[in-house]
Amino acid sequence: MAHAVRPGIAPALLLSMPQLVDPNFHRTVVLLCEHNTDGAFGLVINRPTDTSASQAVRLLPPPSRDGGLALWAGGPVEPQRGWILMGSEPAESEAVSVAVGVYLSTSRLIETAPPRTRVLTGYAGWGPGQLDAELAASAWLISDVDASIVFETPAATMWEQAIRRLGADPGKLHSGHGVH
Repeated sequence: MAHAVRPGIAPALLLSMPQLVDPNFHRTVVLLCEHNTDGAFGLVINRPTDTSASQAVRLLPPPSRDGGLALWAGGPVEPQRGWILMGSEPAESEAVSVAVGVYLSTSRLIETAPPRTRVLTGYAGWGPGQLDAELAASAWLISDVDASIVFETPAATMWEQAIRRLGADPGKLHSGHGVH
Protein backbone atom coordinates (compact mmCIF):
# COMPACT_ATOMS: atom_id res chain seq x y z
CA MET A 1 0.00 0.00 0.00
CA ALA A 2 1.29 3.49 -0.84
CA HIS A 3 2.11 5.97 1.89
CA ALA A 4 1.75 9.75 1.55
CA VAL A 5 4.77 12.07 1.82
CA ARG A 6 5.07 14.89 4.35
CA PRO A 7 3.53 18.33 3.67
CA GLY A 8 5.40 21.40 2.35
CA ILE A 9 5.70 22.53 -1.26
CA ALA A 10 6.20 18.89 -2.21
CA PRO A 11 5.17 17.24 -4.34
CA ALA A 12 6.30 19.57 -7.08
CA LEU A 13 8.59 19.82 -10.05
CA LEU A 14 11.51 22.18 -9.55
CA LEU A 15 12.78 23.71 -12.78
CA SER A 16 16.23 25.26 -12.53
CA MET A 17 16.69 28.87 -13.54
CA PRO A 18 19.75 30.06 -15.54
CA GLN A 19 21.30 31.73 -12.47
CA LEU A 20 21.57 28.34 -10.75
CA VAL A 21 25.21 27.79 -11.70
CA ASP A 22 25.75 24.48 -9.90
CA PRO A 23 26.57 22.07 -12.78
CA ASN A 24 24.61 19.33 -11.00
CA PHE A 25 21.43 21.30 -11.60
CA HIS A 26 21.94 23.15 -14.90
CA ARG A 27 18.66 22.81 -16.89
CA THR A 28 17.32 20.18 -14.52
CA VAL A 29 13.86 19.06 -13.63
CA VAL A 30 13.71 17.79 -10.06
CA LEU A 31 10.81 15.79 -8.71
CA LEU A 32 10.57 17.25 -5.22
CA CYS A 33 9.30 14.41 -3.05
CA GLU A 34 9.64 15.90 0.42
CA HIS A 35 10.05 19.40 1.82
CA ASN A 36 9.79 20.37 5.49
CA THR A 37 11.71 22.14 8.25
CA ASP A 38 14.35 19.37 8.23
CA GLY A 39 15.20 19.99 4.57
CA ALA A 40 14.14 18.64 1.21
CA PHE A 41 14.55 15.51 -0.91
CA GLY A 42 14.09 15.15 -4.65
CA LEU A 43 15.19 13.28 -7.73
CA VAL A 44 16.60 14.77 -10.92
CA ILE A 45 14.39 13.20 -13.58
CA ASN A 46 15.94 14.42 -16.83
CA ARG A 47 19.47 12.97 -16.67
CA PRO A 48 19.65 9.55 -18.36
CA THR A 49 22.96 7.72 -18.45
CA ASP A 50 24.36 5.33 -21.06
CA THR A 51 24.28 2.50 -18.53
CA SER A 52 21.52 -0.08 -18.27
CA ALA A 53 19.93 -0.63 -14.87
CA SER A 54 20.92 -4.29 -14.91
CA GLN A 55 24.61 -3.33 -15.35
CA ALA A 56 24.54 -0.90 -12.43
CA VAL A 57 22.35 -2.73 -9.94
CA ARG A 58 24.25 -5.62 -8.39
CA LEU A 59 21.66 -8.17 -7.36
CA LEU A 60 22.29 -11.70 -6.16
CA PRO A 61 21.15 -13.66 -7.97
CA PRO A 62 21.36 -11.37 -11.01
CA PRO A 63 18.03 -10.56 -12.67
CA SER A 64 17.11 -12.76 -15.59
CA ARG A 65 15.84 -9.66 -17.42
CA ASP A 66 15.59 -5.93 -16.80
CA GLY A 67 13.03 -4.89 -19.38
CA GLY A 68 15.59 -2.63 -21.03
CA LEU A 69 15.51 -0.11 -18.20
CA ALA A 70 18.15 2.60 -18.41
CA LEU A 71 19.90 4.06 -15.39
CA TRP A 72 19.19 7.72 -14.64
CA ALA A 73 21.27 10.09 -12.49
CA GLY A 74 18.89 11.15 -9.72
CA GLY A 75 21.28 13.64 -8.15
CA PRO A 76 24.71 14.21 -6.70
CA VAL A 77 24.02 12.95 -3.15
CA GLU A 78 24.78 9.29 -2.38
CA PRO A 79 25.23 8.17 -6.01
CA GLN A 80 25.53 4.57 -4.83
CA ARG A 81 21.94 4.63 -3.56
CA GLY A 82 19.19 3.42 -5.90
CA TRP A 83 15.58 4.45 -6.38
CA ILE A 84 12.78 3.19 -8.58
CA LEU A 85 10.25 5.70 -9.88
CA MET A 86 7.06 4.18 -11.28
CA GLY A 87 3.91 5.35 -13.02
CA SER A 88 1.73 2.84 -11.18
CA GLU A 89 1.82 1.32 -7.73
CA PRO A 90 3.65 -2.01 -7.80
CA ALA A 91 1.93 -4.96 -6.17
CA GLU A 92 5.17 -6.62 -4.99
CA SER A 93 6.80 -3.88 -2.95
CA GLU A 94 6.32 -1.00 -0.60
CA ALA A 95 6.04 2.23 -2.51
CA VAL A 96 5.53 5.86 -1.55
CA SER A 97 2.92 7.82 -3.46
CA VAL A 98 4.73 11.00 -4.46
CA ALA A 99 1.94 12.46 -6.59
CA VAL A 100 -0.94 11.23 -8.72
CA GLY A 101 0.51 8.52 -10.97
CA VAL A 102 4.03 8.74 -9.49
CA TYR A 103 5.36 6.21 -6.98
CA LEU A 104 8.79 5.84 -5.42
CA SER A 105 10.35 2.64 -4.15
CA THR A 106 13.71 1.27 -3.13
CA SER A 107 12.61 -2.26 -4.03
CA ARG A 108 15.08 -4.54 -5.77
CA LEU A 109 12.38 -6.00 -8.02
CA ILE A 110 13.46 -4.50 -11.34
CA GLU A 111 12.46 -7.65 -13.21
CA THR A 112 8.80 -7.07 -12.47
CA ALA A 113 8.82 -3.28 -12.77
CA PRO A 114 5.58 -1.89 -14.19
CA PRO A 115 5.53 0.14 -17.41
CA ARG A 116 6.67 3.76 -16.98
CA THR A 117 9.53 2.85 -14.64
CA ARG A 118 12.84 4.62 -14.09
CA VAL A 119 15.80 3.38 -12.07
CA LEU A 120 17.80 6.26 -10.61
CA THR A 121 20.99 6.57 -8.60
CA GLY A 122 21.64 9.33 -6.13
CA TYR A 123 19.30 12.11 -5.14
CA ALA A 124 19.07 15.87 -4.66
CA GLY A 125 19.07 16.89 -1.03
CA TRP A 126 18.87 20.19 0.80
CA GLY A 127 19.55 20.91 4.47
CA PRO A 128 17.18 22.90 6.69
CA GLY A 129 16.29 26.19 4.98
CA GLN A 130 18.64 25.60 2.02
CA LEU A 131 15.95 25.06 -0.63
CA ASP A 132 13.88 27.90 0.85
CA ALA A 133 16.88 30.22 0.38
CA GLU A 134 17.33 29.05 -3.21
CA LEU A 135 13.63 29.60 -3.89
CA ALA A 136 13.85 33.10 -2.38
CA ALA A 137 16.82 33.79 -4.70
CA SER A 138 14.67 32.74 -7.69
CA ALA A 139 16.91 29.77 -8.48
CA TRP A 140 13.92 27.51 -9.20
CA LEU A 141 10.52 27.67 -10.82
CA ILE A 142 7.87 25.48 -9.20
CA SER A 143 5.37 23.44 -11.19
CA ASP A 144 2.74 20.86 -10.37
CA VAL A 145 3.75 17.25 -10.89
CA ASP A 146 2.43 15.84 -14.14
CA ALA A 147 3.10 12.12 -14.66
CA SER A 148 3.25 12.65 -18.42
CA ILE A 149 6.15 15.10 -17.99
CA VAL A 150 7.89 12.67 -15.63
CA PHE A 151 7.53 9.53 -17.74
CA GLU A 152 6.68 10.48 -21.33
CA THR A 153 8.60 13.65 -22.12
CA PRO A 154 12.06 13.02 -23.63
CA ALA A 155 14.84 13.96 -21.21
CA ALA A 156 16.49 16.29 -23.74
CA THR A 157 13.38 18.49 -23.96
CA MET A 158 11.84 18.00 -20.50
CA TRP A 159 13.22 21.19 -18.92
CA GLU A 160 12.07 23.36 -21.80
CA GLN A 161 8.65 21.70 -22.09
CA ALA A 162 8.01 21.94 -18.35
CA ILE A 163 8.83 25.68 -18.41
CA ARG A 164 6.62 26.23 -21.48
CA ARG A 165 3.83 24.40 -19.62
CA LEU A 166 4.00 27.24 -17.07
CA GLY A 167 3.48 29.75 -19.88
CA ALA A 168 7.08 30.98 -19.91
CA ASP A 169 9.57 31.13 -22.76
CA PRO A 170 12.79 29.37 -21.66
CA GLY A 171 14.84 31.60 -23.98
CA LYS A 172 13.64 34.71 -22.17
CA LEU A 173 14.43 33.59 -18.64
CA HIS A 174 16.62 36.17 -16.95
CA SER A 175 20.12 35.21 -15.90
CA GLY A 176 21.08 37.01 -12.71
CA HIS A 177 23.68 36.53 -10.05
CA GLY A 178 24.76 32.94 -9.54
CA VAL A 179 23.16 30.77 -6.89
CA HIS A 180 25.14 27.80 -5.59
